[in-house]
Amino acid sequence: MKKILIINGHPNAQSFNYGLAEAYKKGALSADAEVKEIVIANLKFNPNLQHGYQKRTELEPDLLQAWEAIQWADHQIWVHPVWWGGLPAVTKGFIDRLFLPGFAFQYRENSVWWDKLLAGKTAHIITTLDQPSWYYWLAFNEPSVNQLKKSILGFCGVKTTKVTYVGPIRNSREEFRNKWLQKIELSGKALQ
Repeated sequence: MKKILIINGHPNAQSFNYGLAEAYKKGALSADAEVKEIVIANLKFNPNLQHGYQKRTELEPDLLQAWEAIQWADHQIWVHPVWWGGLPAVTKGFIDRLFLPGFAFQYRENSVWWDKLLAGKTAHIITTLDQPSWYYWLAFNEPSVNQLKKSILGFCGVKTTKVTYVGPIRNSREEFRNKWLQKIELSGKALQ
């Protein structure tokens, strides 16, 4: 049985991102996957990595539970909007506080190299845009996806197997949104 973790990075429970996360969950459950969820906005934690890596800040109970879920999962589903070309602040704070040396990666002594402590896990990034995906790629070179896929997940050993761009969301019609909900549910059913 595949273990799926859906990580919702949108701070607004009324957002379309919540619908996408729910659609993926519905599909994955119909494929008999085991599913857990992290709604970052519901966690109680300080998103500021106050001391950087110089001094460890104790993890709040919600972050400890989130870390257990990340370790448990085979496949992560990251759902987030693109804001100013990047991740929402609370999502970035979640990553800053949790993807730490000794947890997600480990620098090697006297070396420029590191060990990827989350190796063997996979991810699917589902991101919403207020512009067409081709424009996000052409004009901006997909900064949020590059950051999450390469600089964070890849750095820690998680292989991103799929990226889904949903957009433009702003001014979209119900028919457009419903088609995307169906596509994401099918993706969940395929456990992608």
